[in-house]
Amino acid sequence: MPRKSSLSNTFLQDLSNLSTAYFALVMATGIVSIAAYNFSFFTIARLLFYFNIGFYLYLVILFFVRMVLYPGKFMADAGDHAKSPGLLTFVAGTCVLGSQFVIIAENYPIATTLFYIGTAAWFFLIYMVFTVFTVKKVKPSINEAISGLWLLIIVSTQSVSILAALLVGYLHFATEQVLFFSLIMFLCGCMFYIIIITLIVYRMSFFSMKAEEFAPPYWINMGAVAISTLAGSTLMLKANNWPFIIEILPFLKGFTLFFWAIGTWWIPLIVILGIWRHIFRQLPLKYHPQYWGMIFPLGMYTVCTVKLSQALKLPFLMFIPSFFVYIALVAWAVVGASMFYAIGRDYRLSSTK
Repeated sequence: MPRKSSLSNTFLQDLSNLSTAYFALVMATGIVSIAAYNFSFFTIARLLFYFNIGFYLYLVILFFVRMVLYPGKFMADAGDHAKSPGLLTFVAGTCVLGSQFVIIAENYPIATTLFYIGTAAWFFLIYMVFTVFTVKKVKPSINEAISGLWLLIIVSTQSVSILAALLVGYLHFATEQVLFFSLIMFLCGCMFYIIIITLIVYRMSFFSMKAEEFAPPYWINMGAVAISTLAGSTLMLKANNWPFIIEILPFLKGFTLFFWAIGTWWIPLIVILGIWRHIFRQLPLKYHPQYWGMIFPLGMYTVCTVKLSQALKLPFLMFIPSFFVYIALVAWAVVGASMFYAIGRDYRLSSTK
């Protein structure tokens, strides 16, 4: 009984402190799976797809139980400037899983269901987050609140855009209506990025920054423009389905390439700051759920470059994702193994108490 009680206490403690952004695990696994599929690593892609279904269902149950058992903590997180954007990982995770069902399984009914869930969650969460930020009486300073986590506003928006475009012809709406919705979401996501990245660069440049504060979610500085690139490329590849898209193709091509260019620019800087964090500031490497926020951009940059190469008919760009896919797969394996090791260690230690 004491051993069972100790394990139960450990589980409940972990549940009460569950990160709002834990659906980044689903986002990362899903996009790495799609990256593997694009390079014909079909067995790996399908294994990650099946893992992702399990991760998604398990996390949905965990978050539901947490809302029931710890409503106070959940509401506190929802009203926290630094944590509430993490809830949008549910939207992105849902839509990335939906994209897997389209690309890997060709299961459009389930993908359609996930699209409706993700879209409804986006409308609820995006307005909840902005409303809370606006009406909250006591607000933190920008250096205490803003981080790469805020860019999930863009990631979630673009994930809905991408899944909508992939489901053209399978939703209960006319093709032009679906593509118009996808286009509008793409443009909203682009504008959100321009606003939010300005605040993040301001925070990084004009306030002191400890090594602990430059957390893995800052990789989403790149991931947000990578998914914007993928959304734009997906629309371009669907242009033949609606004449209006053909009319604005020059704009789409230039705007999408613009976002890919700035995403590529971010990569060396983030690597340099990561070296500063772990080598010069000697911050130890240990598992944290935030590391999934680093894996997602690696996979997304791989996939978006593949699609950009196809959309712009620039085959020489394929050199980049042809080696980036291996980086994404290895990174996923390392973080995944670290996650299972950390969980096993915690419960093994609790069972010996």
